[in-house]
Amino acid sequence: MMERDGIADLRIRENLTLEERAKRVAVDFSVQEIDPRTSRLHVEVSGTIDGYEFHDTHSPLLQTSNAVCTPCTRKDGDYFEATVQLRSAGRKLNEEELSSLRSTLDELQESMEPNPMFFVSKEGPVTGGWDLQLGSKSLARTWGRKLTRSFGGSVKESSTVVGVNEGVEVTRLTLSYRKPAYSIGDVVRFKKTLWVVDSWQKDGPILRKVERFERSGATWRDMESSSVVCARAEQSTVNVLNRDSSAAEFMDPSDYKVSTVALPYDDDGEAVELRIGFIDGGWVALPVSGKGGGK
Repeated sequence: MMERDGIADLRIRENLTLEERAKRVAVDFSVQEIDPRTSRLHVEVSGTIDGYEFHDTHSPLLQTSNAVCTPCTRKDGDYFEATVQLRSAGRKLNEEELSSLRSTLDELQESMEPNPMFFVSKEGPVTGGWDLQLGSKSLARTWGRKLTRSFGGSVKESSTVVGVNEGVEVTRLTLSYRKPAYSIGDVVRFKKTLWVVDSWQKDGPILRKVERFERSGATWRDMESSSVVCARAEQSTVNVLNRDSSAAEFMDPSDYKVSTVALPYDDDGEAVELRIGFIDGGWVALPVSGKGGGK
């Protein structure tokens, strides 16, 4: 709650009107409390107009009443305009994924201009994911776009009429975000071939073939038949101990024995490290994004 003098200062600034020619204006005031809701303001205004000094005094009454702003009323009353559903395709989101998805909302709010309606009225776990009720449809849609840019996936919207206000239908938005079952850097088996998920586009991921330089786009629907065979978190970066034109020796991270792996198609003959994944019972060296065939 604002202090008494702060409220008085605010009301004086809002209501005091000065002659356009007035210069070197000074405003002083004091507050005389009459009762907890009523005060007498003693306002003194001085300055010059066309070189002549003036001095005015005013003694208005300031009356206050307890009230709650509309956004606060809505927030405290569990008001919401949109429900955002966080899900994954064909599986349950784990805690790390939920934390990563949820943190983007905080990042988004910090980057936007403050808006009293940009609040979360309720959130919590549901079967397979996480639901949030937001005070703004605009915030929900902006967050949906940020999620797809950061993690891929798709967003679907639906609206439900919940009432009528002055002849206008009042609707609530349900925005369902489905995160792919794979992430950038994961190795997936798609149409019986190994691919690395390289980047996101609106309709689906961009894939890089593991065995040779080839890029291909796929739709989200097409990728429903794919499976992750080696997630990015399960891959290792190892030092090259020895190499020839087709293979390299490295220290196996699982048993610390020297092993050999075929070099990836984009090897430049000088790399001192390789990124490897354990796939189908053996180590596979993976191509590096942005290299090979694109020179």
